Amino acid sequence: MKAIQTPPAAVTRILGLDPGLRVTGFGVIDASGNHLRYIASGCVRTSEGGDRPLPDRLKTLLDGVREIIDTYSPAIAAVEKVFVNVNPQSTLLLGQARGAVICGAVSCDLPVAEYTALQIKQAVVGKGKASKEQVQHMVARLLLLTGEPQTDAADALACAICHAHGSTGLGALTGPFARQRGGRILSA
Repeated sequence: MKAIQTPPAAVTRILGLDPGLRVTGFGVIDASGNHLRYIASGCVRTSEGGDRPLPDRLKTLLDGVREIIDTYSPAIAAVEKVFVNVNPQSTLLLGQARGAVICGAVSCDLPVAEYTALQIKQAVVGKGKASKEQVQHMVARLLLLTGEPQTDAADALACAICHAHGSTGLGALTGPFARQRGGRILSA
């Protein structure tokens, strides 16, 4: 009797993005089943050399995301959703930065999944109220990194990990009876 061989799981390259007007973190991982592999991470900075006008900063984000996509060729982008801040002006500016980041991805024909900070922390640390330090530590452990990544890059990598975890198990429901909402796929 022949042994049945399971084909290797397909590899999906995921770009995680943590939008910010001054610093936008990015993280690129490969996911194959439950296996995650670190590819790259870093930040797009918009205010080097002093403050610049808002349109110029948004263009820097848009161009930066396009360059990352061109360099690493991800299959999907996972973006953190904006939380409502106490300061409405800060929330508005963050929303504009997030819009530029999403436009950078969709202008490269990349699908975008969105996750709340609570969903990301739950997927990576196991609790939605985890600290930034706990997220950094778990990202380093899950991706077998020798050190902890910078905060913004760690948040972006966590977003990519959240998407990878959500696309396995029950999160992998697809077909005519599934719909995607808020970064999760729900059965209809």
